[in-house]
Amino acid sequence: MKRILLTTILLFLPLAVIAQIDPATPDGENLMTPENWKVRLDRPNPEAVIGSVADSVDIFFVNMTPGWHITTGPAGIFYHPDAMAEGNYTLEASIHLFDPGERLEAYGVFMGGQNLEGDDISYDYFLLRNSGETLIKRRTGAETSIIQDWTASEAVGTFGPDTEGSVKNDLLVNVGSETVTFSVNGTEVASTSRDQVMTDGVIGLRINHALNVHVSDLKVTAQE
Repeated sequence: MKRILLTTILLFLPLAVIAQIDPATPDGENLMTPENWKVRLDRPNPEAVIGSVADSVDIFFVNMTPGWHITTGPAGIFYHPDAMAEGNYTLEASIHLFDPGERLEAYGVFMGGQNLEGDDISYDYFLLRNSGETLIKRRTGAETSIIQDWTASEAVGTFGPDTEGSVKNDLLVNVGSETVTFSVNGTEVASTSRDQVMTDGVIGLRINHALNVHVSDLKVTAQE
């Protein structure tokens, strides 16, 4: 079964290399934990159970086409090691947040992932939380640093008392040759120069503590 879609586009420098997963094609069996995905917890715990039986795992993580369903205990990143982006590209995700209660834990995407299974792990990430705010941050080893602190935006959809089921947010990171812009539901919420963020490497999802989300889309597209 073909699970990884690989597109290589060489038009102008810089080279754009895109390898992405297909949310319509489960990695293994549907409603089971993806066979080839990795999960890296913020605080490594070899005893943490990741699986498809909700009542007996620390993290519930399954293929649920289209996309994936994740219910976290501990926070971490979720990724297929072959899902990479380099050069100029857009990274997009559609994430549905189920009732978070009063918790303001964050969720979103990461990019520029390097050494994701090692002590010298690094990546940048773009997150939302149910307060209607966005954050851009970096992880290097065990340390984190802020690129843009929590910033309110009316573009962020929030789960409220009248929300039925879940609230959906569409995240987009547009990586250009000089500028990287970050958008939510079609509205730009942040912008930075290309040299201020890490963009070349593995892409994936970051889901913080005790959240229940469905990711219906995750893709990268080369810019011409």
